[in-house]
Amino acid sequence: MIHKLTEISAASLHSSRKIRGYSRLAEASDTSEEAAEGRSERFGKAERDIVALGIAVAALIMFVGTGSSVIPGMISSWLGWAAKGPDVALTNAMLLNIALLVFGFRRYADLNHEVHERRKAEETARLLAKTDPLTGLLNRRSFAAAAEEKIEEARQNQRGLAVLMFDLDNFKQVNDLHGHKAGDKVLCESAARMEALAPAGSLLARLGGDEFACVVDFDPRAPDKVDQLAATIIDAVAASVAEMNGTFETTVSAGIARIMIGEEHTGPKECADALLHHADIAMYHAKKQGKNRYAWFESTMESELRFRNELESGIRQGVVRGEFVPYYEQQIDLESGELVGFEMLARWNSPQLGIVSPDIFIPIAEEIGVISELSEGLMRQAFEDAKQWDSKLTLSINISPIQLRDPWFSQKLLRLLVESGFPPKRLDIEITESCLHENIGVVRSVVTSLKNQGIHISLDDFGTGYSSLAQLRSLPFDRLKIDRSFVSELAQEGANTKVVEAIVSLGRGLDLPITAEGIENDAVLAVLRKMGDLKGQGYLYGRPEDAARTLDRLSRQQLLAALQKAEEEDQAAEEVEFPIEPQSRRLAS
Repeated sequence: MIHKLTEISAASLHSSRKIRGYSRLAEASDTSEEAAEGRSERFGKAERDIVALGIAVAALIMFVGTGSSVIPGMISSWLGWAAKGPDVALTNAMLLNIALLVFGFRRYADLNHEVHERRKAEETARLLAKTDPLTGLLNRRSFAAAAEEKIEEARQNQRGLAVLMFDLDNFKQVNDLHGHKAGDKVLCESAARMEALAPAGSLLARLGGDEFACVVDFDPRAPDKVDQLAATIIDAVAASVAEMNGTFETTVSAGIARIMIGEEHTGPKECADALLHHADIAMYHAKKQGKNRYAWFESTMESELRFRNELESGIRQGVVRGEFVPYYEQQIDLESGELVGFEMLARWNSPQLGIVSPDIFIPIAEEIGVISELSEGLMRQAFEDAKQWDSKLTLSINISPIQLRDPWFSQKLLRLLVESGFPPKRLDIEITESCLHENIGVVRSVVTSLKNQGIHISLDDFGTGYSSLAQLRSLPFDRLKIDRSFVSELAQEGANTKVVEAIVSLGRGLDLPITAEGIENDAVLAVLRKMGDLKGQGYLYGRPEDAARTLDRLSRQQLLAALQKAEEEDQAAEEVEFPIEPQSRRLAS
C-alpha cells in the first residue's frame, strides 16, 4: 500500500513539474496572436489535468475503502466496545490517504489559480502586442492586419475606403527644446484628439515616432466627407497643448489615398500596403507644399518621388566620381567695363541628365547631408583654376547656410587654401541673409576668423532676407550684392529705381562697395551706371562658362598668370640689362 502511495505521489510531482513547464514555455514563446491561442489551449489542458484529478479521486476512493474498515474499529475501541483496536497498518494507510487527499485537492486549487494568473498575463501580453504603449492606439503590426480586414469588409459592403496618414510638423523641435516628456505629452494629446474625431468603426494607429494612420470607409457618392475629416483633425491637432513647462503648439500634415468600388485588383494585404505607401507619399507632398495641410495622392507624386530618389542617388555617386564642376560668371567694373573677377557657380555634369542647374541639386544635397563634401570639392577645383588667372582677378564663392553651422568651417577653408597655394586676398566668400538668423554667434566667429586671414566677405542677395542695420554694423562685411530681382525690374518702362538707389546709398553710408546681379540688357546697365561706382554681373556679359572656356577668354584678353609672369620677367631682365643710376632716375622723372 505504501509503495502504491509513493507511486501516486511521484505522479503528482511529475504533474506539478509538467504545469511549470507549460508556464516557462508560455513565457518564452512569441506574443503574437497565433502563439497566444496555442498557449491558451495548453493552459486549458493543464487546467483539466487528468493526472492531478485522478490522484485526488483515487485518494478519495481509497479513503472510503480503508475508512470503512478502520473508522468503525477505532470508534468501537474508543468507546470500549472492542478489546482490540483497528489494524495499525490500515490505520497508517488511512492517515497517509487523508494527507494525500488534502495534497491533491490543494494542488488542484493552486493549479487553477496559477492558470488564471497566466491567462491574465497572456491577455496583457496580447494587448501590448497589438497597441502602442504610449497612446493606447493600435501599433503598426496590428494596424496592417486590421486594415486588411477593413478592406475586405468595404468590398463586401460596396463602400469606398480611405487611408489618412498624419505626421506632426517640426515635432523634433519640441523634443529638442522641451524634452521627451513634453514630446510624449504632445503625442498623447494629438492621439486623443484624433481618436475623438475619428468616425465610429474606423481604425486609428500610431505607426511610430510622430506618425499616425487612420482608415475610414465612406459613401462613394460623398468622398468630400474624407476631406472634411482631414481638415477637422488638422485644425484640432493645431490647437495648443498645455504642459507644466508651458504651452506648446504644433501642426500636422496629412496625406490621403483611397480605393473605390471596382478599382482594387489585388488582395487585401497588397491593397493595404499600396494604400499606406500612397498616403505616405501624399503626406510628404503636403509637407513640401508648406505643412499644416492635406493632399490627395496622385500618380504624378510617385513619379516625382522616384525621380527625387534617383537624384539623391546620383548626387551621392556624383560627389564620389567628381561629376560636380565649377563654372565661372564674369564680374565687371561698370564704369570702365574692365573684367575684375569671377563668381564660381556649381554645375552637375551628370552622365544621365547632362548639365544640371544648382537650383535643382543644391537643396537636395543640403537635405541629404553631402553639401559640405560637394562644396569642398568644387572649391578645390576652383582654386586650382584661379591660380592660372591674372593675379588681379578675384574669385567669389557662395557658401551654403549648412556649412556656416559648422564651427570648423573656417579651418577647413584655410586648409584648402594652403593645400592649393591660392592667396586668401583674392578670395571673396558670399553668404546669404538667411545665414544671419540661424546662429549669429557661430556666423560671427566664422566670418571674423576668415577676415583675419585676409579673405573678403560679401552679403549676397541683399534685400531679400531679414538682415538688420545692427547686423551690418556688427559683422565685418566687405561688400553688398543687390539681388537680381531688384535689378531686373530696372529694365521695365517706368520702373521705380528707389529701392536700388536706397541700397546703393546704404552701402555708401556703411562704406561697403556694391555689386549688382542680373544685368541682362543695356537699359539696366545704363541705369546702374548713373548710380555711381558699382560692380556688376549678368548675362549681358556672357553666360557662365567652364574652366576651359574661361581660360580661352582670359587668353584672348591677355589676363593669364603665365603671361603676367612672362611680362614681369621681361621687365626684370630689362632693368638688369639697362640699369638706371639714381641721379639719372631723378632727372628722368
